[in-house]
Amino acid sequence: MQNSLNQNEINMLRSELELLMRERQALLKVTGVAAGLVAELTSHNLPLTAVEAADLLATSINHLSEETLQDALNAVHAEIVQ
Repeated sequence: MQNSLNQNEINMLRSELELLMRERQALLKVTGVAAGLVAELTSHNLPLTAVEAADLLATSINHLSEETLQDALNAVHAEIVQ
């Protein structure tokens, strides 16, 4: 009985981990696309509210670790050229 409970717990944890990994991959794709968008924007042509939104997005992206940002860019096959 105990072994069965442990196996059920392991299966539940495995399912939860797989769900979290799929969600992480989806979030990395969104982040990668957002980073690419911000990199391509020219603020001179945008309304002030759009510039403010882009600044907030850029600030959030800049708070990511280098590794996470690179994972996000890799998820959408993008790179930031400086």
